[in-house]
Amino acid sequence: MATPLIFAAMGGLLSERSGVMNIALEGLMLIGAFSAAAGAHYTGSPYLGLLIGAVAAGLTAIIHAVWCITLRGDQIVAGTALNLLGIGVPAFLLQRLFGTAGRSPAVDRLPSLTSGLNVLVPAAFLLAPLVFYFLFRTKPGLRVLAAGEHPRAAESVGVAVDRYRYACVIASGVLGGIGGAFLSIGDVSFFTTNMTNGRGFIALAAMVFGNWTPFGTLGAAIFFGAAQAVQIQAQATGVPVSKELIIALPYLLTLVALTGLVRNSTPPAGLGRHAAAD
Repeated sequence: MATPLIFAAMGGLLSERSGVMNIALEGLMLIGAFSAAAGAHYTGSPYLGLLIGAVAAGLTAIIHAVWCITLRGDQIVAGTALNLLGIGVPAFLLQRLFGTAGRSPAVDRLPSLTSGLNVLVPAAFLLAPLVFYFLFRTKPGLRVLAAGEHPRAAESVGVAVDRYRYACVIASGVLGGIGGAFLSIGDVSFFTTNMTNGRGFIALAAMVFGNWTPFGTLGAAIFFGAAQAVQIQAQATGVPVSKELIIALPYLLTLVALTGLVRNSTPPAGLGRHAAAD
């Protein structure tokens, strides 16, 4: 349950560490989920479907990058627009491509390792140390951090802030797309409308709850994934609790965690700020 959250949250982490606010994770996951299922359907390969889902979400993220970095538009409005795009476009294309409403045809799933563990699960858990190493142990990563903390100072010493921000926003799209692809061709074998069910926003909360750090974000994603797993188990075993309360459990825990603990979180100082003066 934590796997799609980890991919999306790590993508959001890269974007916001570079200084670009990204609330579009829900839309990017939906685009990735649909494109992966459609790609697997037409190519007959779940691996190509995964690639197509990642590329489609990455291309969608370019819209966010152009709007926020080049055009200097409002980053919250841009993210909201992409979320609406992620809801509307797959629903429209389901009708146009498959002649169905709500669900795509069944496709082959990504293979599993031992005990039914999907191949993307260990990849998700390896992502946190990789992102940590990139950000804090490599020169490009340190430049990303500089772009997110003090963009104008970074640009004054020769750091191509906009270039690094573009790369990180596109990377957030690719990772969000992989997280969405896990839902459609990893966890199940089809796409349904709105199948992310708010996971993009939970991933965003995990990033904030994790204080914009890779391992903190990983821990928060595991926590929220566990809440979703408890919800499913409670419904399956018939726990004598209101069904509506059980369904709302992951979202309630998200709100409790953020309202109780997010006050200690410190976002990047340059989040939402442009490199050069207008």
